[in-house]
Amino acid sequence: MKLSAPSYYRHRFPSEIISRCVWLYFRFALSYRDVEEMMHERGVTVTYETVREWCLKFGHLYARQLRSRSPRPGDCWHLDEVFLKINGRLQYLWRAVDQDGEVLDILVQSRRNKPAARKFFRKLLKALQYVPRVIITDKLGSYATAKAEELRSVEHRRDKGLNNRAENSHQPTRERERRMRGFKSPGHAQRFLSVFGVIGPFFRPGRHLPAAVNYREIMRCRFTQWREVIHPRTTI
Repeated sequence: MKLSAPSYYRHRFPSEIISRCVWLYFRFALSYRDVEEMMHERGVTVTYETVREWCLKFGHLYARQLRSRSPRPGDCWHLDEVFLKINGRLQYLWRAVDQDGEVLDILVQSRRNKPAARKFFRKLLKALQYVPRVIITDKLGSYATAKAEELRSVEHRRDKGLNNRAENSHQPTRERERRMRGFKSPGHAQRFLSVFGVIGPFFRPGRHLPAAVNYREIMRCRFTQWREVIHPRTTI
């Protein structure tokens, strides 16, 4: 797939400032006003409304570029769903991660029945374009019935204890949900989490796993990739 690079045409600020604001917002638990204040401290006068517009416009472009540069995820998919309270109504956030904890995709839906599970399976298959070796879920019956139609040949393990990786992946979402005082709508949650699920983990490679020297090298490589993504002449 060929992706065009982000275009900064007719933007008053250079790509370095725009990308820094987007990176700050999605990497750390900051509000738009927090980013505005941090940029003011650096001598850059930008309003929080402008930061919000940059995040809406460039966030998903950066996320798509990062994902397109990543190697193919693992063949073991962990799936889980968690409830979101949006405007007083119960919604469900469906999430899939691989065996290394990389977020594969998310989908916000109002149900967690068979049609909702089938829709999530189809979204995963369309985006990833390969079939997993095994899927691991909890004992929600919707997974089994939808899997029988969409992933017939795939092994299915149903055990809550095996699915801790997917359940733990919801923790950053909960943190941001509290910081944002909830999501404004299902569409708002879908847009934000689709970008946050890519940019956030990209800069959190698991500090406790590698040695310090290896961790610094990993981060150096990832910041190099980030600079390639935000560069206006970069195409794939």
